[in-house]
Amino acid sequence: DGCGHTVLGPESGTLASINYPQTSPNSTVCEWEIRVKPGQRIQLKFGDFDIDDSDSCHSSYLRVHNGIGPTRTEIGKYCGFGFQMDGFITSKSNEVTVQFMSGTHTSGRGFLAAYSTTDKSDLITCLDNASHFSEPEFNKYCPAGCVIPFADISGTIPHGYRDSSSLCMAGIHAGVVSNTLGGQINVVISKGIPYYQGSLANNVTSKVGPLSTSLFTFKTSGCYGTLGMESGVIPDSHITASSVLEWSNQTGQVNIWKPENARLKRVGPPWAAFISDERQWLQIDLNKEKRITGIITTGSTLAEYYYYVSAYRILYSDDAQKWTVYREPGMDKDKIFQGNTELYHEVRNNFIPPIIARFFRINPLKWHQKIAMKVELLGCQFSIGRAPKITMPPPPPQNKNDDKNDDFIHSVKTSLQTDKTTFTPEIKNTTVTPSVTKDVALAAVLVPVLVMVFTTLILILVCAWHWRNRKKKNEGTYDLPYWDRAGWWKGMKQFFPTKSAEHEETPVRYSSSEISHLRPREVPTMLQTESAEYAQPLVGGIVGTLHQRSTFKPEEGKEASYADLDPYNSPIQEVYHAYAEPLPITGPEYATPIIMDMSSHPSTTPLGIPSISTFKAAGNQAPPLVGTYNKLLSRTDSTSSAQALYDTPKGQLGPGATDELVYQVPQSVAQSTGSKEE
Repeated sequence: DGCGHTVLGPESGTLASINYPQTSPNSTVCEWEIRVKPGQRIQLKFGDFDIDDSDSCHSSYLRVHNGIGPTRTEIGKYCGFGFQMDGFITSKSNEVTVQFMSGTHTSGRGFLAAYSTTDKSDLITCLDNASHFSEPEFNKYCPAGCVIPFADISGTIPHGYRDSSSLCMAGIHAGVVSNTLGGQINVVISKGIPYYQGSLANNVTSKVGPLSTSLFTFKTSGCYGTLGMESGVIPDSHITASSVLEWSNQTGQVNIWKPENARLKRVGPPWAAFISDERQWLQIDLNKEKRITGIITTGSTLAEYYYYVSAYRILYSDDAQKWTVYREPGMDKDKIFQGNTELYHEVRNNFIPPIIARFFRINPLKWHQKIAMKVELLGCQFSIGRAPKITMPPPPPQNKNDDKNDDFIHSVKTSLQTDKTTFTPEIKNTTVTPSVTKDVALAAVLVPVLVMVFTTLILILVCAWHWRNRKKKNEGTYDLPYWDRAGWWKGMKQFFPTKSAEHEETPVRYSSSEISHLRPREVPTMLQTESAEYAQPLVGGIVGTLHQRSTFKPEEGKEASYADLDPYNSPIQEVYHAYAEPLPITGPEYATPIIMDMSSHPSTTPLGIPSISTFKAAGNQAPPLVGTYNKLLSRTDSTSSAQALYDTPKGQLGPGATDELVYQVPQSVAQSTGSKEE
């Protein structure tokens, strides 16, 4: 009579002394015999231990044995207030006996312990919560039997659970692990929130909770989506029922609560059965096999009709002919699901493991006033593998023997255990059991395919970009040349067309002061030099090139005589103009003048000479030396300023042009073919 909360699963379980966590009664005893599969061993972990040791473990103690029966051997005997036991008590075989003895005492809560096979090295107990662990993410193994009345949880999914909540109990509420089987949980810690909602799910009531510094959620890889009741993906013709409630109100209007009304969150009346008995059902055809991981139900949702289903069982089929009743693995009884406790709030139940079926049937077993409900199914598409099915006999047929029928109803009701709830707020979302093994093969195929597709797209984009750049280059696009003193001029030369030597006109403008310093014999000397190999001028960006002659004023120097026929012997100072490009070593020192506009300078020439002077030579031949001139024409204006204008583009300055000094910009130092006389 000393046994408290006990769930002994095939691989794990939970056991506690009577009346835990209150003081256990005097003179009580309990003995648990635990067995796992042959070849495995058992490990025992205490979540709480508080046994009176006033008589040195003589009358009150906990004793653990290897084996079961007369041949068992003692592993240890334990007692003490607040006894802390680190690590596990491990058996030598697949069988263990745990014996609790409570003698005469005045205090002591007793104990709570969990067990599992030794391969679950991360076993925790039902009392462990998130605040016991410092890692931001961790994996733990929850034993079976963690739906305990003395543990609390606050919160729900997807918002998370308060850090003071029991990890394993919250895992059951979230649908990550089963209370009957236990299982692995993957916990993620994050910052807390000001308010935690409460809800009823999987026979666990989550309470409203206040602000906390942290919260935890569960990482899963299961399927979470709804399967089409609320959204209308499942058509009305695929929702059928055993019977339909029809009735007329006071005004004579006929009300029909049809099966298609059983859509969750749908405004209006629900589906209701015409007869309220255990043989009524609501059936949903999913059109093809799906992985069904959970169900959400409500009552009528109409305040004037306080109808709801408080307990039901689930059947499923592939052909709607042979039906299988849902049972948890290792259990020989049908699974009875806790339904609603009132007409409005949603209640969720998860299937661990999931159901694989096309046809899904709900069989109400307990209800309030009338059978009425709205439903949504949770799950995802089914692609790989099948869950094992256990063929069970259908519900007992209705007959005239009321005593037998009453016995069946009584047996169902006595096997049903539902916890009373004081608050069942709305459920916002669900978490279901992951199905990792079935998704691995699909992921192994999809991931490489997606990688190949994205890689191909990237290569196509890169090739298109290179092709586009090459096409632009072929159409005449260019890159800016290097910005150096010589290379820049070379790069600019390619943008302008060249003129032939025969049609080349090389105007130049001198100031009146320069003309006054020239003697008649200096003119042919200047003109007979070879074509200068200077960069081509750039005039306003549109003027054609002037072959390779310079646009710059020659440097001032010593006057040349008629004997100084060689321009290289002229004693001049080597001063380069600030804007000119240096001449090559083998080229002439002076640039060839192009035009001189004397319109804005005082007149220094005899009257009667034309106002514009032009020098012109055919080809690359230099002008004759002595006595052979091209016509030198000058233009004077006595009212103009005496300021000199150099290298002014032809055709830009008129009679009224400003006297501001303007230079041309040289273009390139590249030599044109045939421009230099050999």
